[in-house]
Amino acid sequence: MASVETSCAYCGVGCGITIDTNSAKQTQLSTNIDGLGGAQPQFFGLTGTQQHPSNFGHLCAKGESLLQTLVTPNVLRFPRLASGKPISWEDAISTISQRFQAFINQYGSDSVAIYLSGQLLTEDYYVANKFAKGFLKTANVDTNSRLCMSSAVSAHLRAFGEDVVAGCYQDLELADVVVLVGSNAAWTHPVLFQRLLAARSKRGTKIVVIDPMLTATAKQADLHLAINPGADLDLFNHLLLHIEQTGQSDTNYIQSNTQGFTRVIEQLKLQYHSDNLGESSGISTEKLTAFFELFCSSQRVVTASCQGVNQSITGTSTTNAIINCHLARGQVGQVGSGFLSLTGQPNAMGGREVGGLATQLASHMGFSKSETQLLADFWQTDSVANHKGLTAVDMFDAVANGKIKAIWILGTNPVASLPDSHKVKQALNDCPFVVVSDITADSDTAKTADILLPALGWSQKDGTVTNSERTISRQRQFNHVSGDAKPDWWAIAQVAQHMGFNGFEFQNSYQVFNEHAQLSARVKSTFPNIQFDLTGLENITEQEYDQLLPTQWPINDVSQIGQQSTRIYTNGKFSTVTDKAQFINTVTVERELDKPSLPLGLQNLSTQEIILNSGRSRDQWHTMTRTGHVAKLRAHQPEPYLYLSAETMANTGLYENQLIRCQQTDSVINQTSIQTTRQTVENASSDLTTGFVARVKMDSHLKLGHGWSNMHWSEQFSPNAGVNKSISSITDPLSMQPAFKNQKVSLYDANINLQGMIFGDCEPQFIPAYWVQHALTDGLCRHVGFAENQSSQLNGKGQQLSWTYDLESGQRIDISCLIDTKRLSSLQILSKQSVKVALEAVNQLIGQTFDSQLLKTLQQLLNAGDSPLVCACTGVTEKQIIQSLQHNLTSELVKQAHEQPTLGQVQDAMQQQLGCGRQCGSCQSEVSQCSQDNWQQLLSEARHQQNKPGSEDVA
Repeated sequence: MASVETSCAYCGVGCGITIDTNSAKQTQLSTNIDGLGGAQPQFFGLTGTQQHPSNFGHLCAKGESLLQTLVTPNVLRFPRLASGKPISWEDAISTISQRFQAFINQYGSDSVAIYLSGQLLTEDYYVANKFAKGFLKTANVDTNSRLCMSSAVSAHLRAFGEDVVAGCYQDLELADVVVLVGSNAAWTHPVLFQRLLAARSKRGTKIVVIDPMLTATAKQADLHLAINPGADLDLFNHLLLHIEQTGQSDTNYIQSNTQGFTRVIEQLKLQYHSDNLGESSGISTEKLTAFFELFCSSQRVVTASCQGVNQSITGTSTTNAIINCHLARGQVGQVGSGFLSLTGQPNAMGGREVGGLATQLASHMGFSKSETQLLADFWQTDSVANHKGLTAVDMFDAVANGKIKAIWILGTNPVASLPDSHKVKQALNDCPFVVVSDITADSDTAKTADILLPALGWSQKDGTVTNSERTISRQRQFNHVSGDAKPDWWAIAQVAQHMGFNGFEFQNSYQVFNEHAQLSARVKSTFPNIQFDLTGLENITEQEYDQLLPTQWPINDVSQIGQQSTRIYTNGKFSTVTDKAQFINTVTVERELDKPSLPLGLQNLSTQEIILNSGRSRDQWHTMTRTGHVAKLRAHQPEPYLYLSAETMANTGLYENQLIRCQQTDSVINQTSIQTTRQTVENASSDLTTGFVARVKMDSHLKLGHGWSNMHWSEQFSPNAGVNKSISSITDPLSMQPAFKNQKVSLYDANINLQGMIFGDCEPQFIPAYWVQHALTDGLCRHVGFAENQSSQLNGKGQQLSWTYDLESGQRIDISCLIDTKRLSSLQILSKQSVKVALEAVNQLIGQTFDSQLLKTLQQLLNAGDSPLVCACTGVTEKQIIQSLQHNLTSELVKQAHEQPTLGQVQDAMQQQLGCGRQCGSCQSEVSQCSQDNWQQLLSEARHQQNKPGSEDVA
């Protein structure tokens, strides 16, 4: 095996990856993957696949680091009980089947549920849905895709009659205008964003970013609309009115291929007055005019959206409002135009193809009598579910109230990822029977399981995934299996057979995929309007499956294997009963909601309240079970941060680097708020289960009264963290997708007396009120915070020493250490204020001889402070960038003599020297921002140095 072509485990871009087993001679990306028992260590290299149509060889920092994620702590190797006792697969399968059957017999089919993941293979999804919806007769099968993509799914269904992404990635490169709504693609889909930037350089594409924050993506836009959170729906409804009123609609297309246009326009005219959009959206008239003119003056316009749109109570309606605009312009299924939903997971679309959501059946079918009968005939069963099941939030509510007695969770971490996550944790702890399939026992959800099943991880799996543009790619095994881990489809099939069901005798993933393709062919022949079609793959051999090229569906003939850049609905014929796309009325939804209306006005906020948004950080993934132990991916954001503007800090009485507790407003009623005098809140809640603790950081571009925090933290890495502890479970009423965005929360001081970090192999005598586990290149450190009444004394082997040290800045540092056999074994650094130090450098002191040189080095490091990581690919810090800029500026001044070098020239020289921003490109905006922030000061210092008289001129 010289090389293996597979696909990335992260976002929905679906990048191709080539694994090389001879990498020691060919690449520096060589990682030792430790074997099991006496197995030989294996060496692999990783590069982007040059021929893959998603990435053409490019990878982001997370993708480049995939090999490092394979060395997962506490890997699950064998089935085991909650007690930790290992059991055989036979015993596990027998117990699961007996318990599920017993609950069904006593409480009915809907007393059991399965919760899936967009990181599963299509084959895993298929067998799970066949098992539950075809034989257990329950549609209580949902997926974490509900949390990120279901609003787009619902909008597709309403507008097109089917969950279809009509366009492709190539459209981003052929468009004249690309509008990114609620998408920080530079961080979340960096490879695709780099393709977009390359298109702009080549053909002048205009990039519009609609986002409340000045994100890494917005910083690189030609036009940034800093919209008020929740105002997207109004914006696109006004855009549709503008299209109609200025005669920019394609009347022939509308008349021939759509329905409902006149009715929707009439509703919009009743609802809106064009002169109030600036006030409600927070966007200036000039920028609104520029956006409308860009959209209407270009025939090739792509609008791409992500979680900023989807994760809202109006997510479905906003998406339909966007689609309405493209339908009005005749821009669906056409080159360089249309709506593109950017999926967040590698197989969110593959799961939807096989019925992964509780609201659908396999092959894009619903629950009509004819559709359920087709499935019954094909699967040879009389137990097909005949109604929709419980979606994610409702499913775990049903676990909490006892309606669901048994649940099987595969490849996901709902205890951390769902809103009201503390309630989800309690629900699973109280549930009579919980099965979890995962690769590690460390996740928050795994710790609630009665039975833990070892699943195959990326590098061990073999099957297919489908990306955001409908491309099916093979994910291939190249690494040995850990212990007795098994494919998820195999585990489900074994339980199904043990329960007496036929049709689950699959021997490999090819057989599962083959049945999936055959079902698709049957559905397509019965319901020809359905666009999802794998007919061309139903008769491929196992060898052809093994060698399958990345291929976009629909595939109605084997000759189409390998096809790319296809579009659907190019002829104007849609998947609806009438063959026509539907304009959707989006203005009545909020009136019908029996829930609070968003966006929330600032006049409704009390002193301690803000409007909180959350999302992904650049280098992390989901709840960090895969990426949290990789040092270079942790360096960008080592602790949970809550970002606020300086004005918001002043209004709430907070200050930068303060540790605060963030809680749902409803959970902190009648508590004393933070005062603007920055007094400590004595009686704020100490219940950490109803909120999360984070460090305040300033972002001057955030709007007044608004905050942002990333979504990744879980109790695995910090018991006090997890933004979803503060997020309520309000959902979009159409898609049932949780509205993670735009929620009102309350902020309180965390009452931390001493804070800092601990290095080495020791623990404090008492559990700190705040702690965060942080992976370093060689070991771990823990960020800690002790309350007033807590002892910070260390507990470990060796002699303990303690002393204080005053920094040159005046900050007092409390230092404690353990010395074992004359070497430093543990080190604790604490202060009343946040401690800034280069963590990797301090960690290198562990294990060294404890002497005066070590103490001198420690003092130097403490005085030097820290420097934030800017580029994960190269490890370049902010300090290194500034130093390189300074060096190159001086060099340019010498070379150019009387001419002043430009920032662009000096920054380019710096990037050539350091390589930052020149790898995956996701940090380019931060590199540029760092350069811009320091340019004037560096220029002034350089001029001063240049004009400084020489020694011979000094009197």
